[in-house]
Amino acid sequence: MKGLQRIPDAELEIMMVMWEANSEVNSDYIMERLHKSWAKPTLLNLLNRLYDRGFVDFHKEGKFKIYSTKIRQEDYICSESKSFLKKLHHNSIKSFIAALCESNGITKKELKELENFIKDVK
Repeated sequence: MKGLQRIPDAELEIMMVMWEANSEVNSDYIMERLHKSWAKPTLLNLLNRLYDRGFVDFHKEGKFKIYSTKIRQEDYICSESKSFLKKLHHNSIKSFIAALCESNGITKKELKELENFIKDVK
């Protein structure tokens, strides 16, 4: 799978709401679930950016735009994870886990879960 373009944080929040809905939504639906103090034009501008970059699509129902995602959440997460690992850890899982351990970013319980996951994948 070719890497996807990174989505800026504000736009990613919108995508998360849309992915969670798992259906087509309008801007009012998104505004209600974002819990942001954004003005409606701000949201519409961000939705237009997502549309221009190919992350969302829309169709009109009367005077309203109905939005849908064009990429799956799983595909985006996979792409971002690969990019993160490559950029910051030179594709080294060991380097990534070591960084988490050194920064107390992972608990012993989580390490045990990871160990069990690796055993299950083998």
